[in-house]
Amino acid sequence: MLAKIFDKPIKVSCERAWRTYVGGSKIGELMEETNQSDTNFPELWILSTVRASNSDRKDIVEGLGKINIAGYEALTLAELIMKHPIEMLGKNHALATENKMGVLTKIIDSKERLTIQTHPTKENARRFFDSDYGKTEAWHILGTRDENACIYLGFKEEIKFEDFKESFYSQNLDDMLNMLHKIEVKEGETYLIPGGFPHAIGESCMLIEIQEPTDYTLRVEKTTPFGLTINDLDCHQGIGVDNMFECFDQQGYKLEEIIDKCQLSRPKLQVGSNFIEELVTYKDTNCFSLEKILIKEKMDFVSEDVFYGLFIYEGKGDLIVDKSNEKSTRQFRQGDAFFITPSCHEFQLKADLDKPIVVFKLKGQEIS
Repeated sequence: MLAKIFDKPIKVSCERAWRTYVGGSKIGELMEETNQSDTNFPELWILSTVRASNSDRKDIVEGLGKINIAGYEALTLAELIMKHPIEMLGKNHALATENKMGVLTKIIDSKERLTIQTHPTKENARRFFDSDYGKTEAWHILGTRDENACIYLGFKEEIKFEDFKESFYSQNLDDMLNMLHKIEVKEGETYLIPGGFPHAIGESCMLIEIQEPTDYTLRVEKTTPFGLTINDLDCHQGIGVDNMFECFDQQGYKLEEIIDKCQLSRPKLQVGSNFIEELVTYKDTNCFSLEKILIKEKMDFVSEDVFYGLFIYEGKGDLIVDKSNEKSTRQFRQGDAFFITPSCHEFQLKADLDKPIVVFKLKGQEIS
């Protein structure tokens, strides 16, 4: 009976996750939640098979997407993939990844600046965490709260890494922050952040992040801008301070080098009355891909050799599985997420009342 759900889009819950920084009110608006205040749940995890890692919340399971289909609510997406990896992921992907989805997507809404951090490359993830995945990531700016919206990327050209380490030991937060390039951002921009690259999302940013499927965050600030104390374990993730520093890209760059290295931009492609924007492609990284699709009226979708995911960011409408059978139609709204298996039948997304919808299409790592 379970196999019958593979030929239709599988609705999966999006999950809030606790973080060390404050935000999330814009996510509350997106999800039309009753409570739309800023809290320590500033992230919405989409189609997630990754459990959030917080040392003070080890007994709390959060971050894992749940199957949102009647009769299957007890299953997480991770469990469904584990039970049926080939049907869910596609044979080539399942074999190449040892049955792992291999990607995590989030909406991040920051009221305060995130702490200065980095994530391991694949090589350092294997070395220090015994993991096949590091945490290369990409950000697409969805909106900003005010003129303070910015990001911090890469060390400045003249910086000596030993000075950065000294500032860590003395916890001179201003000095550490001033060693990174500050970049003002605006809606529609996209940035790729390779594993190892020092960075911080600034205050007042709302963005969609796509990343390798880990929660290895190496932090160098022991106090957040809003005053939360971060313990040593949440700084170095159990690998120790010396190994944490080994995970940093210690090279300094000119600002124009950072922009050239990290900022991505491509023209929108018109397909009928709809528009597709390739935000991150396999030419940029073999870790994942992300598209932004504007559907003015309706758009047909077909299955591919491997899975993909859809996240409804704006609008509402009908998901039509069988155009000849009205009973096969179900409504969707912004905040809904769907997992598309390789055996999924053709389906259609139809916008409600001629108001366009915005959909993000996400894919996992490139399989050669």
